Amino acid sequence: MKNVLDGFFSAVQVTTSGFSPPHGLECGLQLSDTAISGYKLRVHNVLVTGGTGFIGSRLVSVLNDRGQSVSILGRDAGRIHRAFGGNARGIAWNPLESGSWTSELGVQNAVVHLAGEPAVGRRYSDALKQKVRDSRVKSTRRLVDALGLADSKPEVLICASAVGFYGSAPDGVQMDESSPAGNDFLAEVCHEWESAALRAELFGIRVVLARLGVVLGPGGGALSNLLPLFRFGLGGRLGSGDQPFSWISLQDAVAAIVFCLEHENIRGPVNVVSPNCVTNRQFTRDLANSMQRPALMRAPAWALRLVLGEGAYTLLEGQRAVPTVLTREGFEFRYPDLNLALAAAIAHM
Repeated sequence: MKNVLDGFFSAVQVTTSGFSPPHGLECGLQLSDTAISGYKLRVHNVLVTGGTGFIGSRLVSVLNDRGQSVSILGRDAGRIHRAFGGNARGIAWNPLESGSWTSELGVQNAVVHLAGEPAVGRRYSDALKQKVRDSRVKSTRRLVDALGLADSKPEVLICASAVGFYGSAPDGVQMDESSPAGNDFLAEVCHEWESAALRAELFGIRVVLARLGVVLGPGGGALSNLLPLFRFGLGGRLGSGDQPFSWISLQDAVAAIVFCLEHENIRGPVNVVSPNCVTNRQFTRDLANSMQRPALMRAPAWALRLVLGEGAYTLLEGQRAVPTVLTREGFEFRYPDLNLALAAAIAHM
């Protein structure tokens, strides 16, 4: 049971930061031109934080393919440069300190801020809570402060957030971008994180808050940890399995970010989720079917609470988030159906 629980805990840590090995950039699902057709990027110079992570590395590759000049803020500029074969410029960055990186902001048309410490599926200590909060809130404050001092301001800042902003909701209640924030730890962090980003509006910068669901795709994220379990028939639901599971394919998540970069009328919170939310039970069943394996195991709620304490709350609750803004603005999901998204991801893993 411990091994099964460990696998589940690591699987739900959806990271948008951290370094991905160079080969990870090659094994991911590539965006075709049709995935973000119908508009053309005006911005030419894009700065990305978390650009070597699961989502960031795919975003950088897509921007490069479309002719944009991409710079990445990270701790090891040389490693970033090598990881992308010289097609992206690495800039040394300590997210909690000022430095020479601030001088680079004046030449950027857009900034996409994806960096942050993984927070889901971990047992919260006071030290971890502070680390999570600092990596998201303090780094965003520092970035926005630097943007305010730049001689030339970017047109847009897209800051990652999460549907965890909403906390939990009564059964069946849909959470759109106008829904209020929750009151658990992750909801509070997301609220502070977004508030820090919104300060950039004072400098005339359009701000988009990308509230991401669980991102499903090859080369990282939840599936990279879940697939080994399911291949051996060790997959199973978390708790009752009735909690909502807001998800999006990696391809659609990246396309949605690019879509928001270009569409000037999009600002504020944007739920970056599939229009077809499922339950944890349905996700488990569909993933098992995709692998042609049974899913007989279960991580009981009491076991999750015993091992994770407060950290179990996010796994046992959920949000039925809906992408109201993306749908209204005409964004077309390439993989709105979970089975199609899983099949496409598994085929590339």
